[in-house]
Amino acid sequence: MKPKFAAVLMLIAPLLAGCLERGQPTMLDASNDDDAFCRANNVAAGSAEYVACRKDRDVQRSRAEARADRAQRNLGEYMLNNPSRP
Repeated sequence: MKPKFAAVLMLIAPLLAGCLERGQPTMLDASNDDDAFCRANNVAAGSAEYVACRKDRDVQRSRAEARADRAQRNLGEYMLNNPSRP
């Protein structure tokens, strides 16, 4: 009975791992891109201009994520409110 239970558990475990991951956005590491972008204008790391550049990049990224989330939410609401149209 135990080997059979272990085999079933091995088959179900990947499916359960996918359920745990659901709803959590994938975090991208954009720090290297931001660093390269901000240093492209010969701005020294740690300077006020560099900090402002990194902050602006963070704001731009968060606004883009908010727009994408809002568009997805609007699409879902449209699909719920208009089920007869494809």
